[in-house]
Amino acid sequence: MTMTSKVIRHCQVCNFKNLEPILFLGYAPPPSQMHVIGETLSEQPSYPIQLLYCPHCHLVQLGLAVAPHIVFPPEFPYTSSTTKSLRDNFGELYQECLTFIPLGPSDLIVDIGSNDGNLLSYFLKHQVLGVTPENIGEIAIQRGIPTIIDFFNKNVAQKIKSEKGLATFVTATNVFAHVENVHEMVENILEILSPKGIFVSESHYLVPFLEKLQYDTIYHEHLRYYSLHSLSYLLKMHGLEIIHAKQIPTHGGSLRIYAARKNTYPIQTTVTEALNKENPIVCNKNNFIDFRNKVTQSKLALHHLLFTVLKEKKNIYGIGAAARATTLINYVSLDNGILTCIVETEGSHKIGKYIPGTLIPVYEESKLFQDQPEYALLLSWHLANTLIPKIKEKGFKGKFIIPLPAPTIVS
Repeated sequence: MTMTSKVIRHCQVCNFKNLEPILFLGYAPPPSQMHVIGETLSEQPSYPIQLLYCPHCHLVQLGLAVAPHIVFPPEFPYTSSTTKSLRDNFGELYQECLTFIPLGPSDLIVDIGSNDGNLLSYFLKHQVLGVTPENIGEIAIQRGIPTIIDFFNKNVAQKIKSEKGLATFVTATNVFAHVENVHEMVENILEILSPKGIFVSESHYLVPFLEKLQYDTIYHEHLRYYSLHSLSYLLKMHGLEIIHAKQIPTHGGSLRIYAARKNTYPIQTTVTEALNKENPIVCNKNNFIDFRNKVTQSKLALHHLLFTVLKEKKNIYGIGAAARATTLINYVSLDNGILTCIVETEGSHKIGKYIPGTLIPVYEESKLFQDQPEYALLLSWHLANTLIPKIKEKGFKGKFIIPLPAPTIVS
């Protein structure tokens, strides 16, 4: 019998035992498990989502780890290259890397969780290698980006070291919070990182998570929600120190850090500045209690807004079937009687499937412009400033509902 989940009763970074519960969002299906529209209904497992806080190292984490083969199945539908903001972000990351080390043709860059090769496409003047467990890695291979289709484990690290040598940069964008045994992951990174190499990580950042009420980013892939405090604590345990820290806009607010072996590079002022700025936010338990209360209030407010719209017999379509949409839809208990459908841009692997836990179908974006519903629920609300003008320019004449932080209607 295959283990599907594992209860975590200790801090995943510092092993502190007395974790404090912050929020329980109920039971939800993994966002990656999407059934095809029209297929016979069958069992779909759901797992509890409980958020816990470590008062010792200030890590926020889930209390349950769902097995990787369930959270990241081979048919995993997410592709990073379809999102322009991510493409732009990775181009900027590449340029920033060059300010630390002037890369030559023989320098090796290894990207963990490389998906369709989006990040590595900017490093093609150098030696590149991706590692990803999903079949989407085949897309990267077709693009000329060598990719190991497997989880990044000790065997894979040793294989990279013996066949490719040591890496000048090891990157892990939107994946460093996804692996259950993060200490093992750091050791595997050190296995392939050259003595003066740099590890670059991007993860959801706890500060905007709290400030913008981003409870919709809580799902089974995200085992940890880092602050700079908790990331620094973790890396110091392995002889690494953060030399540069930067908040970036991706995924509603992420933290990019550059880390190297201790005393290899000078520590930039950005690190101390970020630690000082986040200290009163992530080190105060009252902020988490306030967060929990606001989440409940936001859910009720969204229910009230949607009830008002539906009472007037208006139609609501959703925009954006990202994983965060699965959390919001299941927590707020939306169904296809409330949300007729969700639209995705052309080429998305999610088109033609149902949102997990529901019978809300995902269609191609053109349906929004053909049907012209009165309202569009912007599930990718963190991109509102970019998406709304584009969607209006394409011909949508209705109003937008922004679900978070406070439900709002935008004309």
